[in-house]
Amino acid sequence: MKTLQKIPSLFPSALVNYPFTDDRFQKEWELNELCLGPVAGVDEAGRGPLAGPVTAAAVILNPDDLNWSLRDSKKVPAGERDQLKQWVMDHARSWAIGWASVEEIDRFNILQATFLAMRRALDQLTIRPKSILVDGKLKIAGVTGSSPVVSGDSVCLSISAASILAKTARDGYMQTLHDQFPGYHFQSNAGYATANHIRAIYEHGLTPHHRRSFRIPSHPDHRDQS
Repeated sequence: MKTLQKIPSLFPSALVNYPFTDDRFQKEWELNELCLGPVAGVDEAGRGPLAGPVTAAAVILNPDDLNWSLRDSKKVPAGERDQLKQWVMDHARSWAIGWASVEEIDRFNILQATFLAMRRALDQLTIRPKSILVDGKLKIAGVTGSSPVVSGDSVCLSISAASILAKTARDGYMQTLHDQFPGYHFQSNAGYATANHIRAIYEHGLTPHHRRSFRIPSHPDHRDQS
């Protein structure tokens, strides 16, 4: 099990009483021990697709009620993902989902739109976190108390929970877009640049839900042809 880098502590004994054999709640535990909790985990879904919004989730877990089945949403089968989503919604101390629209992605760029979705999720939490752990290498712009955790959705339980909520929420939204635009296969590609999605764009054109600021790849049937 990968051990997370410890946050510099005024109290060397902050983790002496860490009660779990799994270290994926270590960062949250130490922050709570240092009176820097509640701790929220934050993750996003949908930065890379050609279509659809970018979604973020924020989750504050209950240290007395954890689910070690939580992990990176991309590594969880769809059926189990739905079960874990329901568990988080039922057992977390607080959770929320934020969105940034296609129009905002095109106006601000995808990174700033992602930060916007994250801030919206955090603003909706019913409990104000003192510390925020966010997946990736960057702090959340405009938010104090956020700390990046590389591969956080795999090594930090609160971020894993957020990744589950963000992905299931966005996948559900893309299913509704599929119902409106069935020819683009949004239910299976979630707006990503799959071959069937790109073929549909060349055949039918862009929908209002496509990101104009993103480059459309060449037609998959015409690549490598001289």
